[in-house]
Amino acid sequence: MGRPRVAPAAVLACVASAGVRAGLEAAWGGTPRWTRTNHRGAPISLLEGPAVGLGVLAGTAALPAPWRGAAAIAGAGGLAFGLVDDLAEDSGRARKGLRGHLGALAHGELTTGGLKLLGIGAVSTVAAALAVGRPTGSRAVWLGDVLTGGALVAVTANLVNLLDLRPGRALKAVWLASLATLPGEGGPAGAVVLGAASAALPADLAERDMLGDGGANALGAVLGVAALAGTGRVGRVGLLAGAVGLTLASERISFSDVIARTSGLRELDAWGRRA
Repeated sequence: MGRPRVAPAAVLACVASAGVRAGLEAAWGGTPRWTRTNHRGAPISLLEGPAVGLGVLAGTAALPAPWRGAAAIAGAGGLAFGLVDDLAEDSGRARKGLRGHLGALAHGELTTGGLKLLGIGAVSTVAAALAVGRPTGSRAVWLGDVLTGGALVAVTANLVNLLDLRPGRALKAVWLASLATLPGEGGPAGAVVLGAASAALPADLAERDMLGDGGANALGAVLGVAALAGTGRVGRVGLLAGAVGLTLASERISFSDVIARTSGLRELDAWGRRA
C-alpha cells in the first residue's frame, strides 16, 4: 500500500480546533463553569478541552474507512466522558487515580471518574470492533483482537490525561507520539492528533488554557486508534503492556518528579513554558 495521506487530516483538525476555540471564547470565555485554577494558583480556561475534542472529531472526516468511524467513536467517547468528569465531579468527595475510582466502584459508589473509566472502556471496545471488522476466522482470535485493541485505545486515553499536569506536557507527548505514527497505516489518525495538538499548544504553554479530562481523553483515544491502525497483533500487545505499566507506575510515583530528575525530559518539559 502507498504512503497514507496525512496533510488533510492534520489541517482539518488544526483549523477546526482553532475555530471552535474562538467561538467558545465568545460564548463562555471567563465564566466560572469553564474556569479552573492551575498549578500556580492562577485562573485558567477549560475551553481548550472541548475545542480540541471537537477539532479531533472534525479531523476524523478525512480518515479512510474503517478508521474514520473508529476514531470518531473513540474521540467522541473520550470527549464526552471526560467533560462529565471535568464539569460534574464533586470536589468534596473526589477520588484520585485508578485505585481511588476502582475502590469506590467496589464499594458501590459510581464517581464521575469511575463513569469515565467504564464509558471510555466501552466506547474504545466498540471502536476496536469497528476497526477489526467482522470475524473471518476463529471467533476467539477475533475477540482477543477486539479486546486488546479496545484496551489499547482506552489506556492511551487515560495515559494522556495523566500527563496533563503542567502546561504543554500532554500536548508535547501526543505531538511526538503522533509523529511516530505518520509513516504507517495509522498516519492519518495520528495526523488528526497532531493538528489538534498544534492548534492548542501556544495557549496551553502560555497558561491561558488547559486540556482537562475532555481534551486529553479525546486526543489520547484517537492516538490509541492510530497505534491500533499502525501495528500488528504483537505490536499492539507490546504497546498495551507499556501503557498499562506506566499507568500502574503512576499510582506509586510522580511523573513530575521523574521528569524533574531526568535530563532531556526536564528540558523538553520546560521548553516554551513560562519561567
